[in-house]
Amino acid sequence: MSAVLSFLGGNAFRMLWGEVSTFITKRQEHKYEIERFEQQARLEAAAHTRNLQSMKLQSELGIKEVYVKQEAATEAGELEAWVETVKATTRQTGVAWVDAWNASIRPGFATMAAIAMAAEIVALGVELNEWHVNVFSAAVGIFLADRQLTKRGK
Repeated sequence: MSAVLSFLGGNAFRMLWGEVSTFITKRQEHKYEIERFEQQARLEAAAHTRNLQSMKLQSELGIKEVYVKQEAATEAGELEAWVETVKATTRQTGVAWVDAWNASIRPGFATMAAIAMAAEIVALGVELNEWHVNVFSAAVGIFLADRQLTKRGK
């Protein structure tokens, strides 16, 4: 009997108790996870129902149609403003030095931007990132567009 008590009093009892307590703990954690998943499913179902009701109400009120019309009108206005701005940049004033200055601004700016970009790349040894590519592309686009539009008399 003392051998059995010694056996149980040693590492065997601690091992058995550790296994039992681990089993109980994992079982409780499993129940908790199932309850958490069920609660999450209920919350998502309620959110989905609210979203459907909101979309139905918006549709009934015609909000989406009004929003699309407003967006189209805004885009049309912006396009018209852009066209007028482009036209204004090539409009002749009749004053020779003002017209010459207006004609040289865009290609001059594009040239300076291209030189500055090239100098930065050479001086810093930096690879072109997205910002560099965008600025360089815009500068080259301004330069090329100005030259092409000037050739066509626009």
